[in-house]
Amino acid sequence: MPFDFVPEYLDFNVRFEPTKVSDKKYVINAKTDEYLGVVGDTFNCASHDKFFNGVHDTITENLGEAECDNMNMHWRTARNNAWAMLDMTLPNVTARIETDKHSTTIAQRIIALHGIDGSCSNQVFFGAIDFFCTNGMIRGEHDKVRRKNSSLFSMDRFIMDLRESTQSFYAQSERLQGWARKPLVYNDVRNMLHTLMKSERVGDKMLGLYAEEAKTRGQNAWALYSAFTNYSSHANDNGFQLRNTGKDTAAVSMFNREHTVSQWIDSKPFKELLAA
Repeated sequence: MPFDFVPEYLDFNVRFEPTKVSDKKYVINAKTDEYLGVVGDTFNCASHDKFFNGVHDTITENLGEAECDNMNMHWRTARNNAWAMLDMTLPNVTARIETDKHSTTIAQRIIALHGIDGSCSNQVFFGAIDFFCTNGMIRGEHDKVRRKNSSLFSMDRFIMDLRESTQSFYAQSERLQGWARKPLVYNDVRNMLHTLMKSERVGDKMLGLYAEEAKTRGQNAWALYSAFTNYSSHANDNGFQLRNTGKDTAAVSMFNREHTVSQWIDSKPFKELLAA
């Protein structure tokens, strides 16, 4: 791996200094001396460089050079670079999803998330990217590896968990193909969305996205899932405005949308709709 795999602005060590509160300490960028946050006294973390290199090495070791060739990597950061996300797409690992109206190619997608200020745990999510509409997908709540930053945190243990938990992209694509073959009734989708969103107004906005997706993909569970991923992948141009909570939080807000979608597809209302 090239030495500049991790961007220079994320290549820094962390040091801690005590606060006036006995069970708290400051997190400091050791390169710039910038204060990044306050954490509990048991907090411990790997550097961004060590974490992302470890994740990348594990992925390439498990998938192979051919699969990882031409990997597309996109970085997002927030909170003065204390929060970082690496979004990896593998264009050589693909599958077709077909309905009676439409066919699209999806490619494997892996997201690594790391925080050194207590803002998030160490996490890796497995999913896909739809080349037709560039909607990003992450799987359900169970398709991830997560470890908290604490005094017991071990990067070696985390990498071992990741190696053991590398998910099958092709198994995921088979599930998505099953959704493409699952017809849905419009009124059933509307009722499910009202229940899931806990708001008729928000549910109707999502129903509008589903109706647009269904024009291309047909009225099926794949179109509904595509409506969800439209919401999580595209800010402000689908009826769901991204709240401006500060210049440094857009990346966090967009990832939180993806996390919300992973919860939706694991929810009881969604599963009951598919089982009907």
